[in-house]
Amino acid sequence: MDGSPHDTPDSGRTRVVIEHVSPEINAGAYPVKRTAGGEVAVEASIFTDGHDRIAAVLKYRRQGDADWAEVRMRPLGNDRWTAAFEVPEVGIYEYTLEAWIDRFTTWQEDLKKRVAAGQDVAVELDIGAVLVREVADASGHETPHLAAMADMLATDGSMQSRIDLALSATLAELMARYPLRRFPTHYERTLSVVVDRPRAGFSAWYEMFPRSCSPEPGQHGTFRDCQERLPRIARMGFDVLYLPPIHPIGRTRRKGRGNLPAAESTDPGSPWAIGAAEGGHKAVHPDLGTLDDFRALAGTAAEHGVEIALDIAFQCSPDHPYVQEHPEWFRWRPDGTVQYAENPPKKYQDIYPFDFECDAWRSLWEELKSVVLFWIEQGVRIFRVDNPHTKPLRFWQWLIGEVRRDYPETIFLAEAFTRPRVMYFLAKAGFTQSYTYFSWRNTKQELTRYLTELTQTEVREFFRPNLWPNTPDILPEYLQFGGRPAFMARLVLAATLGANYGVYGPPFERFIGMAHTPGSEEYHESEKYELRHWNLDTPGGLQKYMRRVNQIRREHPALHDDWNLRFHTVDNEQIIAYSKQTDDGRDTVLVVVNLDPHHTQSGWLELPLEQLDMTEDTPFQVHDLLGDGRYLWHGARNYVELNPEMSPAQIFAIRRRVRTEQQFEYFM
Repeated sequence: MDGSPHDTPDSGRTRVVIEHVSPEINAGAYPVKRTAGGEVAVEASIFTDGHDRIAAVLKYRRQGDADWAEVRMRPLGNDRWTAAFEVPEVGIYEYTLEAWIDRFTTWQEDLKKRVAAGQDVAVELDIGAVLVREVADASGHETPHLAAMADMLATDGSMQSRIDLALSATLAELMARYPLRRFPTHYERTLSVVVDRPRAGFSAWYEMFPRSCSPEPGQHGTFRDCQERLPRIARMGFDVLYLPPIHPIGRTRRKGRGNLPAAESTDPGSPWAIGAAEGGHKAVHPDLGTLDDFRALAGTAAEHGVEIALDIAFQCSPDHPYVQEHPEWFRWRPDGTVQYAENPPKKYQDIYPFDFECDAWRSLWEELKSVVLFWIEQGVRIFRVDNPHTKPLRFWQWLIGEVRRDYPETIFLAEAFTRPRVMYFLAKAGFTQSYTYFSWRNTKQELTRYLTELTQTEVREFFRPNLWPNTPDILPEYLQFGGRPAFMARLVLAATLGANYGVYGPPFERFIGMAHTPGSEEYHESEKYELRHWNLDTPGGLQKYMRRVNQIRREHPALHDDWNLRFHTVDNEQIIAYSKQTDDGRDTVLVVVNLDPHHTQSGWLELPLEQLDMTEDTPFQVHDLLGDGRYLWHGARNYVELNPEMSPAQIFAIRRRVRTEQQFEYFM
């Protein structure tokens, strides 16, 4: 509406304004995210001229439904209103707002003032009778009781009885049930929310290379070898097993160990150089097994409560069948060769990127969609997407929308370590989860500032973080020099700051911190370019610690959410403290981490007792779920001390003292 009274027949008589709706992403261009069983809490600024009362409703429906459900909005003060609706199922829901002048409530409030002032209200009662009768006569409303009330308001009976009826809660409730929506304002946009399955909101990922799963050193692992690892991964508490590309690997310009430009005959090459004579993105590496073997792996994983996530890397080796069958999909140089991937000064001669600006872009898009659908047919519903920021952003919006139209349970994780606006746009465009900068946030200030942005600003409505301390490409400096305590601290931070987290598993379990060269984040003897053999069950690893952290995560609902994260003050910059609490307050978890992997650190922690539903004079117990110690704390300020060689972190369950009718005290 542009302000002209000629926009609609009644546009000049709509007096209510609706603006500043939240959540609303880019003026409604993109949906917000929730998981099934969650809630969408909506706020808006709603106001009008003068002093008339307002009524407003939040309207919502599952996309495709004809009818809207409604919930009345309530005022928060200063013209802000709120209401919420539940999203019980996976899919897309829509919501919008409607508001109008509440003529009955305005009349009733004015009548109260007139009666209190001792004024004659006979005419006002007649006006009220007209309002009530208008509702009673409205088509579709079964309101005989309201019709009788309208007659009573308009009679010459006792003035007091008429006033009592006019101001009664019964009349107010009935009129609220059938409001007079004359000249309502409809919010100009219909907004949407994408509802994912619960695993999108709470998951623990374990990454491993299938080819390194052989029980014999030097031998190429298989899918069957991976199956043997599944019970162990499940016992550690991981529910997603992410496999890097499992396709045939090209031989032309194959990279050798340590990313050397020339490979030996026995070097297996990088799994991201996809495609060979045996096939491309819809084939599996013959040394890993067959498609039947892969499906057996996925089936066994499901029996253990673990889901397989596959890598989607839309790029080709020079040997990929696409290069010969569809040369129009690649960028050809003047010398007659295909442009290989580069990030100067880095060169990736073993990888050909697709040319998304080619004339045949439509057929390219359709073929890449068919790759995702092929693996969905094999039972995969989780995909980790390699470098999506190096492909057109609109392509992902199209592809994910196409896939989720028929398979709404599909989860896409964006591996995009790039500029924030690009990362955020990918999330808006449809990616379910996103890698983050967590890998490089080490100080208390960095972690606090970054996680606050992700969990307490508008970003949280569309960007769902998945925190990784390490990946095959990222060995942060903190892990290179911090030893076992650094790995333990980063595990606790990732697993408790975020509801979704993952680790590049075998090197993390063995706290491998040796870089390829000084100043590099590449692993020495990187598994990306060679087979590795991991002795994971030998003493000294982090298996038991990882298992306990994941067990704590599962047992405590407070850790299943991102938005409830609150940081707390500690008078030592080397100690970070934060808590999470369920909405009902029944589960509160406090985490304290020593960020210094080399020295014992101590300090005084200050807790906001009121936010935690506690008082200054009531003692409470903190139960260290990692070490099983129990401490009785008093008041907001308490002492903490962490020796990194023993445990650099403590995960406390806060238990309050409760007095029963029998006068016994216990903690809950």
